[in-house]
Formats: sequence, structure tokens, C-alpha cells
Amino acid sequence: MSGASPEGADVYARSALPHVYRLTKYDPADRDECGVYVGAEEAISDHGPVEASYLEAVSAFAEETGVRALSVREPQIGPGIAHFGPEPPVDGHGLVGIFPRDLTGFHDGAEVPVPVGLELVRVMLRGDGAWCRLETEGTFAVHVGWDLYVYVSSDVPCEAAVARTAALGLFAEPVDVSPYDADYDEPGEQRPADNLFWERLSWGVAARWAGLLEETHVDNGSRWHLLRDGPGAGVGSTLASVRARLAPRARLTVWPGLSTDTDAVLAALPEEGLVELVREDDEARVTGVVADVGESAELAALVSGARAATVLPMDVDECHPLFTAVLPDSDGVLRARWRTEPTRGDRDWAFLKTLRRGQVVTGTVTVIADFGVTFVDIGGFTAIINIPEVSWRSIDHPADVLTVGQEVTALILDVDRVGERVSLSLKALQEDPLPRLAGRVGEVVTGPVTRIEPFGVFVRLEERADGFEGLLPEPEPVGDATRDAARVGDRLTVRIAEVDPATRRILLARERTRATD
Repeated sequence: MSGASPEGADVYARSALPHVYRLTKYDPADRDECGVYVGAEEAISDHGPVEASYLEAVSAFAEETGVRALSVREPQIGPGIAHFGPEPPVDGHGLVGIFPRDLTGFHDGAEVPVPVGLELVRVMLRGDGAWCRLETEGTFAVHVGWDLYVYVSSDVPCEAAVARTAALGLFAEPVDVSPYDADYDEPGEQRPADNLFWERLSWGVAARWAGLLEETHVDNGSRWHLLRDGPGAGVGSTLASVRARLAPRARLTVWPGLSTDTDAVLAALPEEGLVELVREDDEARVTGVVADVGESAELAALVSGARAATVLPMDVDECHPLFTAVLPDSDGVLRARWRTEPTRGDRDWAFLKTLRRGQVVTGTVTVIADFGVTFVDIGGFTAIINIPEVSWRSIDHPADVLTVGQEVTALILDVDRVGERVSLSLKALQEDPLPRLAGRVGEVVTGPVTRIEPFGVFVRLEERADGFEGLLPEPEPVGDATRDAARVGDRLTVRIAEVDPATRRILLARERTRATD
């Protein structure tokens, strides 16, 4: 359970609310020197007068605080929370009669009147398989913990409620903090399911590398949605229709799509352990089933009977979703406190948020592709340098001036947060040498012919392999040689006639003297 901690833990700071009480049926006089209860009371709900006393005590604190409604926070259903009571969980997680069977209305941020909140306290006292925090922001909170300990926090002292609790035969012990206070949830950055998230997801669906959305509407409970695009998409599987059905503040996990090759799905099963089989049946319903690979016959039947399926490992270290997010409220504010396991996509998203156009970064060349693109690692994210951005001078391939493993400093040209691409430029941080060449207009130079084209010949003007080249456009004799007679490698004496830094065009004029080797 998120935020769960054994009773008596002393690793917490003081609560945000100034008055915190631990409501319990256990007499403090029956604790040993370590604070452990050694009396005769059982850690189980009596489903009777003691349980009713707990509810009445919580009601007294709510009334004295002036609370009329409570918000459901971080709702959970089993497995993993049965330790809140030794009783076996009942059908519907104990929520039957409080919420519909599909748990509509039991979500983070759902507001319930105090009487419904008390029924949720009853469910948690019985350990029926559901848990949540009940809070009124900045005013009041109720947390049900291990062994029938209930923590009530308020912004007022609640002296009358303390007295009422004692009259009910319970104890209200002042404490510094509830060990289930959400302020002590695990750290981590949340990715909001904002417009950028939906654009990224839409792009992934269109590109066919994203096709399945997991909606965790309560902890330990998920709904699955197929995402399709184009004329063949079903009415209910378009991104807009799926988005409209999501529970408020749900956690979203994006996966690749299902496979219709069920034989390949079976072949990809791990050798042992639990897996989650996500399958689409003949009626286009998508469900997830947790199964033991050891029950191979049962698992094979589930896969082979599916229209499409995929198998997801249950081990966090082996699960690799594409990216995750949490739904913000309708005003765009992210109030849910859920945390998700960080994915590569989420780490990239968080890193991209720190980048901006014009920023200078340092990275390491990791790959120089045959097609001319250079890949650079900048803080764990792979950015690209297209060949025109490598140098102001003309090069045939980035490998002419770069090597794998080389550290480079570059300027960010663009940050595409939807496509998750960062474009860099090396030459933007280098001085352009062409303006210096413009100051040499009229100068006579001698250089080798590098190319011969129908419209003229190109002559290198600098004594370096990547030296600037100028075009000699005249098809007339140059000295005693014609253009047609010129060969690559011949050295010609020419005059620099024009240098245009804007178009990077260099024009040459003929000189009557031809240099010889």
C-alpha cells in the first residue's frame, strides 16, 4: 500500500495539520516498555459495538472540525492490503452497496459525504480489500492503519471529540503525525497527461508503435483500452473516445499494441513466474488476467482463444512500458499524488523539459551513421547533428571531422517534445570563415580543380582538405587550357570575383596564366 508504515514508526516529521490523534481500542496501560500492545484485544473488527464506536468517534472529530464531505485519495483494492484485517476479503472489495460494481465514483479526488466516508472506514476496519485516504484539504484527514488503528488529523484541537471518544470506550492518543500521511509518499516526478502527452500518444498510435493504454483507476486495478487509428478503427477505440471514458486522476501507462500472432505470444512467455495476459476477445473486449506460467495449459487456452494478445511481466525490472502519465484535473492542475515506475520515455520527457533552443550542451559522439547523421549522448538522451550543421566548410561525411567517443559542445537548434527529438549544431558555436574570404575579393590564387560540371569547374582556394571551393563558370580558355581539357587535380590560377556569405556562393574569374605542377 502506498504510504503504509508499521505503527510506532518514528521516521516522520510533524504533520501538516497541527492536531493528530490515534484512535484505538487498545488501552495504553497494556503496552510494554517498547510500546507494543500486550493486552487481550484482538486485531479484528467485531462487526458490532466496538466498530460502531470507531465510526462514531470519527464522526465526532469531523463534526467538531466542521467537515461535511471528504475526498477519496489514493484508493486501492486488493491484493496487497489484506494485512489491514485478518478477515478474508469479500466480493466486490467490501464496496458493494457503496459504489457500483465497476467502482464508478471510487477514484482519487471523488468527494463523498461524511456518512459515505464512515462506510469506507468500516470497510477498511474489516479489511475487506479496499483502502483509501479520506481527507479535506488543509482541514481534516482520516487514515485507517494496521490492527485497527485510526488516525484523525484536524486543524482544530477537537477536545469535545476526544472526550466523546473516551466515553465510547476508545482512546484518542495525541501523536505527531499519521504514518499514512501522503506527505511521506515515495519521491519522484509525475508526468501530467497534458496536451503534449496526448500529442505524443497520437503520434505513437499513428506510427503503430503504441497501441494499448492501461488505465489504473484504483491501485491494483486496471482497465485496458486498445488504441487504433485510421479507417479501420472501431468507434470506441479512437483516442478521443478512450480519453473521454477515463476515470479522473487515473494513472496511464502506454504499451505497444496486441499481437494477432498468438503462437508468437506463447513462444515469448518466460520460463516461470507470474505474468499479466492482456487479451482481446471476439467481442472486442480487452481484459487483463494475472496468470502463473506454470499453469501452461490454462494460459495457452486463454491466449489461443483470443483475437489478439500480449504478455506483460509482473516483475517491475522486466516491465518496459513506453511512457506513463497521470491525469490532471479539468483545470489542468495535477492534484493526484500517484507515482509510477519511471520509464525510458518518462526520463526522456523529464530531461527534455530542461532543454531550450539556443542552449549550449556538451555531449559524446556515440554513432556516426552511414547516411550522414551524427548521434550524440547529452545526459543520457540521444540528440542528432545533421551533416550541414557539423561544419561551415563543405564535408563529404561527418567522419571527416568527428570520431566516435569524441566530446563535443553544441548549440540546441530545436527541441521537439512530441517527437522527442533534439537537433544540435556544432557550426553555430564556430566562427564562420567565409566572411574572411569575402575580404579577399580581387585576389589571385592558385588551387586544384576539385569538380568538373557542365556549367563550370570548381577550384579549391585554400590549402586544406576542407578548403572553400569557388565556381569558375566560363567555358572559355583558361590560359592555354579549355574547361573541357581541365582535369580534376589540375592547378588553375584564378581570381576571386565574388563572395556572398548569405548564399555561400563563391564565383571565380579566369586568369590567363595556368600553373603547372
